Amino acid sequence: MARRAQPISAGVWVGVAAAALILMLTLGTLGAVFTRAGTLSTLGPADWAAIRFTLLQATLSAALSVALAIPVARALARRQFVGRGLLITLLGAPFILPVIVAILGLLAVFGRRGLLNIALSWAGIEPVSIYGLQGVLLAHVFFNLPLATRLILQGWLSIPSERFRLAASLGFRAADINRALELPMLRRVLPGAFVVIFVICMTSFAVALTLGGGPRSTTVELAIYQAFRFDFNLGHAALLSVIQFGLSALAAVLAAWIAVPAFGDAGLDRPLLRWDARRLRLRLLDGAWIVAVALFLLLPLAMVVGQGALALFSLPEAVFWAAGRSVLTAIGSALLMLALAFPLAYAATRAGRGFEVIGTLSIAASPLVIGTGLFILLRPVTNPVALALPVTALVNAVMSLPFAMRALVPALREVEATYGQLADSLALHGMARLRLLLLPRMRRPIGFAAGLAAALSMGDLGVIALFADPARATLPLQLYRLMGSYRLDQAAGAALLLLGLSLALFWLFDRGGRVNADA
Repeated sequence: MARRAQPISAGVWVGVAAAALILMLTLGTLGAVFTRAGTLSTLGPADWAAIRFTLLQATLSAALSVALAIPVARALARRQFVGRGLLITLLGAPFILPVIVAILGLLAVFGRRGLLNIALSWAGIEPVSIYGLQGVLLAHVFFNLPLATRLILQGWLSIPSERFRLAASLGFRAADINRALELPMLRRVLPGAFVVIFVICMTSFAVALTLGGGPRSTTVELAIYQAFRFDFNLGHAALLSVIQFGLSALAAVLAAWIAVPAFGDAGLDRPLLRWDARRLRLRLLDGAWIVAVALFLLLPLAMVVGQGALALFSLPEAVFWAAGRSVLTAIGSALLMLALAFPLAYAATRAGRGFEVIGTLSIAASPLVIGTGLFILLRPVTNPVALALPVTALVNAVMSLPFAMRALVPALREVEATYGQLADSLALHGMARLRLLLLPRMRRPIGFAAGLAAALSMGDLGVIALFADPARATLPLQLYRLMGSYRLDQAAGAALLLLGLSLALFWLFDRGGRVNADA
């Protein structure tokens, strides 16, 4: 017997409202940008150079990250050692690490007065410069090597252990294992990993702002910032924003088309033993890669902690005021994200996947493009600078939606599949359904998504750089100003404060979601 058509619930209507707001903030701001944009004929040589550099650095960054991740993932896949699980967990840390903090750490190691150049001077070798293309590539590899390693490692671990047992019984050496088992897996995994990292590097603003090093190392996003902030040429900034959106949208479509596949075949889930990797040479090689990546990731952070601890208690008062603004903005961003993401996830579960697609639209935009559109929309009716912090919180909430949807939608579908019919039979709808069914079983993904949004907002140096005046600086912007005025000791203290607050906010939200949470 066919089921009666069910009326659209209030929760779905809230999801419709959230979807409309997101469409306005993405496509609406893009429309505002289109109305102010000029024609391509107005682009100068510097603009075309920025476009070429954007594509070049994204391609090289993705290629280097993936190429270096292959031996690291292989070493982690075939070695068991004390602290292996902790190291794999730490590979996810750069994702929530404030970009400006990581850059300060990289400067402490690779900068003009960094550890590397000190060692080179002792050896009588000319110092190297971190600014320009090499610095952008270094920073992008720092952020994306862990992501590439995690993606490729999943591919390695998906190969059933029975395949390696069979290979050992046939007398396969490491080269034979690589040809028969590992290369086919890499051919499936590497294109998706490359494209995902390419998309991330396309919209990297803070790295280009701090390490770009001149006109020859200017990205499209940095050109938008310069046209907006220095020249106040809204038409030119709008045209560059359209170009940036087009490039990002093409890259996002490519990433969705060449997604990281579900890899591996069925096995018996036996412990993985790698008889082919017992030779001393391979052990030393794997150990060298593991130690090298651990040093590369942890040494800059250790330098930030070491230098920042000395200056933490001598920071100017403006830094602490900026920290307070950042915390309030981050909390507001997390709450706004939940107010948008949860109704969207519920509507995607009850009314179709179109709501899920809308929730991920911002992946094709960038904070600077949305910020430029909002400035154009707000300028005729109010002073956009006065709304710098609310606009920053709102844009950061929208930018964190794709990650939140990935956490919330699968969990919500599982809850509805398990308890949905029972709740319907009990006429459990509206706020009662939310309070008694959904929230108790969704606290873990909600806490994780909120913590991620708060941490990402805490370290953002995108929209606030467009809108803020000196009296409304957030902590990342204040840190950037300290670096620009060469007050590096105070910058290190501010970086440590920013790092601690970002991790604390993520932990508080994530921990709050897990305390007494129902499975």
